[in-house]
Amino acid sequence: MSRVGKKELVIPAGVTITNNNNTVTVKGPKGELTRTFHADMQIELNENVLTVARPTDNKEHRALHGTTRAILGNMVEGVTNGYTRSLDLIGVGYRASKAGNKLVLNVGYSHPVEITPEEGIEIEVPANTKVIVKGIDKERVGAVAANIRQVRPPEPYKGKGIRYEGETVRRKEGKTAK
Repeated sequence: MSRVGKKELVIPAGVTITNNNNTVTVKGPKGELTRTFHADMQIELNENVLTVARPTDNKEHRALHGTTRAILGNMVEGVTNGYTRSLDLIGVGYRASKAGNKLVLNVGYSHPVEITPEEGIEIEVPANTKVIVKGIDKERVGAVAANIRQVRPPEPYKGKGIRYEGETVRRKEGKTAK
């Protein structure tokens, strides 16, 4: 039995969940998320407890069991508290700024890189070397943060680039080291 899948999900106050043929809609104080799950998964809502069951013990159902429960938990967490992902810009002259809704990155290219966030995602620049991505959908927040990081990933020799807050980059010795 999946340890994650068999855990019950307690719904906090202020969150409503509706299930219509495995299309689950979660509404909360921060917003609303909708997702369609695999038809074989049995999602049951009793008062303020959500449970996920699987019909058989075959490999596909075992894999879907924990995944379905984890995604539902992320949806509930997102509409109550939301998700944030912080990025740091490391390098001489590397800086970020906001121009209207767009994020403008100056990271060593001959031109500034502009990134427009998708709907439901908010980007903040509290300092010129720090970027914060916020939203209610964990998957989309992570994807936008990964796209920003992909503009200039950290390199192993000098450590310059865009990295997640708290990320450690394995450094290499240059060719002058003997």
